[in-house]
Amino acid sequence: MADVSSALKAIQDTMRKDAGVDGDAQRIGQLVWMFFLKIFDDREEELALLDDDYCSPMPSALRWSAWAANPEGITGDELLSFINEKLFPGLKNISLDVPERARALVVHGVFQDAINYMKSGTLIRQVINKINGIDFNNLGDRHTFGDVYEQILRDLQSAGNAGEFYTPRALTQFMVEMLDPKLADIVFDPACGTGGFLACAVDHKTDLYVMGENDYEVLQSSIRGVEKKALPHLLCTTNMMLHGIESPTNIIRGNTLSKPIKDHPLRRKVDVILTNPPFGGIEEDGIERNVSQLYQTRETADLFLVLIIELLKEGGRAAVVLPDGTLFGEGTKTRIKEKLLTECNLHTIVRLPNGVFNPYTGIKTNLLFFEKTGPTEDVWFYEHPYPDGYKNYSKARPIRLEEFGAEKAWWGESGRRGRQQTPRSWKVGIEEIKARGYNLDIPNPFKPDADERSLVELTHAYDRSRRQLMDANAALLAALGSALGEAGQMRR
Repeated sequence: MADVSSALKAIQDTMRKDAGVDGDAQRIGQLVWMFFLKIFDDREEELALLDDDYCSPMPSALRWSAWAANPEGITGDELLSFINEKLFPGLKNISLDVPERARALVVHGVFQDAINYMKSGTLIRQVINKINGIDFNNLGDRHTFGDVYEQILRDLQSAGNAGEFYTPRALTQFMVEMLDPKLADIVFDPACGTGGFLACAVDHKTDLYVMGENDYEVLQSSIRGVEKKALPHLLCTTNMMLHGIESPTNIIRGNTLSKPIKDHPLRRKVDVILTNPPFGGIEEDGIERNVSQLYQTRETADLFLVLIIELLKEGGRAAVVLPDGTLFGEGTKTRIKEKLLTECNLHTIVRLPNGVFNPYTGIKTNLLFFEKTGPTEDVWFYEHPYPDGYKNYSKARPIRLEEFGAEKAWWGESGRRGRQQTPRSWKVGIEEIKARGYNLDIPNPFKPDADERSLVELTHAYDRSRRQLMDANAALLAALGSALGEAGQMRR
């Protein structure tokens, strides 16, 4: 296909004509289950060429190539009836008693909550024919579509609160690079959303550590994720397939917090955790009892932090996006931070400026890097600046990977040796942190108290202050005059 992005725009325009698709979330959900089937079918064709004994877990009549590939195939009411009455019921109830059980499980998981929103079989056929122009076995098309898929994920920002599932690619890539997951490292995201961290980890391992077919098999089994909601789970599963994970059975639909931590199958087994857990949310009643009583809370981000500490194996490492509230919060938050600093080495906190997650949220966030290698002795802070000319980030001007060049240069060699305090980085010892009641909201001691407002803004602010001072003086004089006058009358 000459222009995958143009095809995607045409597909979206066609979907907007359909009376059944209401809003971006439904449009994306519709689009992705169709992409999933096309990607799955293209991969099956490749597997059949490589292995004469390969047998698809899908009933032959339900494979994309059987009902969708022919541009002159069924359309209109016949196509709509087939999708609603045969395709969806058949895939929701796909047999798991087949040789390719892992791939059958993926299909079963994806279609348990998938929905066909479109009401016009004619428009569905138009969408299908556009999708058929993309060959997911062609590396050029697959690479181009990977970028387009990123755009689909960014489009979630206008799909209600679905934007909570997308972490800017610059953050995911920087965090993965700093943790450097090795080939056999189990990489886990307990709140994986659309799979941004996991996709970056797959690319990182593939580029640096996959040298042959055996390595590729190790990679396949090392990527794990859990997502609570249906749409991002579908997006993540498809994302994994796009990145070469043939049978992403380790992408589970569920709530990682819903079982007692002491019984979690990955407890003390995970090498690398990369995640942006939901923050600002409250878990349902009873979830908090799955952690030790000392750390019980219903705030989602706090529960995930306890979970992450428990899942890491000895020597395991993590990078987590957390809000400012975690750093300065008291009560249960203090006890959780004490647990973190006692059981792990919280070696780095990157303090991000406002607006990194615009337009989803304006909450200020931080990147916490820690290892299960013993208690914390010192915490290094790095204050990430805006690029020159920026006062905030936006959809049109998001944070970029190039901005982290200074952090990478400062990070240090193996074991982070050679770090230096700079105007943007500083080190705080554990005794000072304890004295502060485990408050990690520690300001940059080298930052000048400069006012960054323009001359015009400063002039207006001065004029306002001067008028307020004059008004206050006049009111004070009037009050004094009144008081003195009343006192004189009383003496008479």
